[in-house]
Amino acid sequence: MSGSDAALVEVQDVSITYRGGRGLGRRPAPVVDGVTFAVAAGETFGLVGESGSGKSSIARAIAGLHRISGGDIRFRGRSIASDGPGRNREIQMIFQDPDGSLDPRLTIAASVEEALRPSGSSAKARRARAAQLLASVGLREDLHASRPRQLSGGQKQRVAIARALACEPSLLIADEPVSALDVSVQAQVLNLLLDLQDEGLTILLISHDLAVVNHMSDHIGVLSRGRMVEQGSADDVVFRPQNDYTRRLLDAVPGRQLDATRSGAGAEGDPW
Repeated sequence: MSGSDAALVEVQDVSITYRGGRGLGRRPAPVVDGVTFAVAAGETFGLVGESGSGKSSIARAIAGLHRISGGDIRFRGRSIASDGPGRNREIQMIFQDPDGSLDPRLTIAASVEEALRPSGSSAKARRARAAQLLASVGLREDLHASRPRQLSGGQKQRVAIARALACEPSLLIADEPVSALDVSVQAQVLNLLLDLQDEGLTILLISHDLAVVNHMSDHIGVLSRGRMVEQGSADDVVFRPQNDYTRRLLDAVPGRQLDATRSGAGAEGDPW
């Protein structure tokens, strides 16, 4: 996007440094160095890069799960860097591994109901709303009494999305939401995210897969070793790349199956 006046989220010269990241069997923690980008309300911004590039660290910082060591993060024009974890229910995050956000002791209906508690609604209203949310992500009613261990990976990811939507977020951060899923299930979850796009939800999509990011995104930022090396419209980044690192990511896409625009979702030739 051009300018920051219409931005819902602004990441301004942000740096993130991890101390004590080295240890037996552990790789050095990633460092984010002076990254700047903005996400407009109603758009999907794709953040792409290899493992360790810093993309998940930036996502978690926006969600309040990591502190930044420099720069600023602004939401609706207000600095959020000094707020505590979970400070803003308008910002919700779904993770690569949904097990981390689901209590194994709760049924999936109870898990979604739990996310609705801060709304102050009655128990009856929470049950009805939870059922509605689970239906909206394509989970049959006979599964609502199941526990996470009884569900497939794709079904659990849908529950995680329903929990995030329970907070009625303005920004949904999707951190590698399909990389742990089978290809056929990936398509189902991505189509669900496309439906949320059509409803006007702002999404920050994190992925190492440039084909997925291109398919979903209005704008793309490319991270390498903690630095933003390229950003622009999805078409510009994918079909007119300016950086050698971006070109290498494109060369890694199997068969170079890339949509000219994401309006072709579901058409023949999709990367999944």
